[in-house]
Amino acid sequence: MQKEESFYKDEDFMIEEVKNIENDIHFLINKFYNLQNNNFDKNNPKIKLHEPTFGAEEVISVVDTLLSGNVTMGKKVLNFENDLNNYFNIKNSVTNNSGSSANLLAISTLCNHMTINKLNPGDEVIVPSLSWSTTVWPLIQNNLVPVFVDIDIETLNINTDSIVRAITEKTKAIMIVPVYGNPCNMNEIMNICKDFKLQLIEDTCESLGAKYEDRFLGTFGRVATYSFYFSHHITTLEGGVTITNDDELAEIMRMLRAHGWLRELKKPKKYFDQYPEIDKKFLFTNIGFNIRLTEIQGAMGSIQLKKLDDFVEKRRSVASKLINGLNKYSNILSFQKETPNSKHSWFGFPILIKDKRLQMSVIRNFLENKGIETRPIICGNITEQPVLRHYKYRKGDNLKNASNVMKNGFAIASHQNLDDNAVTYLLDTFNDFFDNYIL
Repeated sequence: MQKEESFYKDEDFMIEEVKNIENDIHFLINKFYNLQNNNFDKNNPKIKLHEPTFGAEEVISVVDTLLSGNVTMGKKVLNFENDLNNYFNIKNSVTNNSGSSANLLAISTLCNHMTINKLNPGDEVIVPSLSWSTTVWPLIQNNLVPVFVDIDIETLNINTDSIVRAITEKTKAIMIVPVYGNPCNMNEIMNICKDFKLQLIEDTCESLGAKYEDRFLGTFGRVATYSFYFSHHITTLEGGVTITNDDELAEIMRMLRAHGWLRELKKPKKYFDQYPEIDKKFLFTNIGFNIRLTEIQGAMGSIQLKKLDDFVEKRRSVASKLINGLNKYSNILSFQKETPNSKHSWFGFPILIKDKRLQMSVIRNFLENKGIETRPIICGNITEQPVLRHYKYRKGDNLKNASNVMKNGFAIASHQNLDDNAVTYLLDTFNDFFDNYIL
């Protein structure tokens, strides 16, 4: 009896000791982040394109998940997916390991043999020429033909007149890319899809939190994608999600996300009944990838999502201050125009050089030397990238605006960590440049 009582006392002691260690870990993580000084340093000015959106709360959730031993996709990922459904008012969120994988999953599902009204090899998909590589690659990888059209030079988004001119009998879908979180004109695009019976795919990886007429981007098309990469509005370090209101499409996405098997489906019974002789836990009814999110990322994502609204408002505030401060140079520079009736989420702050006497390399080098990071706008006119020489595509028009952006456009930061001192330094640096540069 004494041994048994001693055992239980030791076990209680161990449980209490483990809890104390966990509390110590949490305390130290909080202390570490409390000691960080994230204020702008005037003596060592740095304006990075992106800064971490996570802090002690997210790191504690990661550590706790690791200590639990439950790290592959499970309850925390499902909770994150439910949180996304509720936030975006969408029926199905299928998380995956990147925004690029989200696009791959979306297009592969639309082309899958199980999909009703699927896309077929040789079908054309209209896409803006100002886009990202993994917007386009999944189309090519699934034997579809991208048809590139030009952009509107003010919003930097796909030109709806160019869409209409590019439509042929082979056109089956439009894939839009709201540039840097600036909504496209969704009323016009939805009308085009309705008039020509086209499917709409939304690559909204750079547009978390953006809205058109109070409706989130990503909720208009048959399928849409978001990214949770480190540099995006919120992060799970790497990660993405493919969303849809089509329940059957979502079930196919859940198959393709994980090897083509059934254990993640919402309603697998019809397949179990069809193949009773095969072990239910290892029943494969489709092809697939392995692009699942981890529990660590799911835990982090649920915390980050609660902060998205605040991050977007801070980004909008920074962009507004930059536009107001730089407007005096509007004869030399132009800035992205927010689409009417929409809410821009400002993934970055794009700038286009209007005065051709000013070389882009000159102003970018000046900014970089002052500690201000710059980058091209997306990857420019993607048809000018050398890889496309090896694959089939079509140009819907001359793409002059996208080429202009590639030659004369660049972006600077507009993220949530830029305080007033950082914004002032940005504006002062532009003033310094134009005070000393003679056109």
